[in-house]
Amino acid sequence: MDNIKNNTVKYIEILVKLRKIIRSINLESKKIEKELGVSIPQLLVLQYLSDQEDYKAFAKDIKEYINLNASTVSGIISRLETKGLIAKLPKPNDKRATYITLTAKGADLLHKSPTTLQEKLSQRLKKLTPKQIEELDRNIELLTSIMDVEDVDAAPLLTIKEISDHST
Repeated sequence: MDNIKNNTVKYIEILVKLRKIIRSINLESKKIEKELGVSIPQLLVLQYLSDQEDYKAFAKDIKEYINLNASTVSGIISRLETKGLIAKLPKPNDKRATYITLTAKGADLLHKSPTTLQEKLSQRLKKLTPKQIEELDRNIELLTSIMDVEDVDAAPLLTIKEISDHST
């Protein structure tokens, strides 16, 4: 009987920890939106552009980086352009192609942005041993399976670039 009671307590502790993670992500998202006037995916696009040569990229490159569908990326780009944080510029010698470019206003907003949970998590994950990373990955995979969320889009939290950064 004690074993069942102990397991029930553990289940509750796990659920509370998950709620803390979800709540912290939601709070950060609201804080960024309130302070900067952009969503987390919009901030990721600005950060991506700031890391590019000449602060510009094609929409398809942004789509690959942020790992969202084309219509969602198109909406993000539209909203950032309306806010004056990015600009669309035709590619010289090929008027069919358009660069998405970070504006001075967009760069200024990035300088004001706080360190995100994602950046903090990335920094801390880099400090773990390969064995710890493997164990964490297995446990998170088990958790996503238990929650039946393997197919849920997680793009606003992780990007392809960060995943490849961890493998190097």
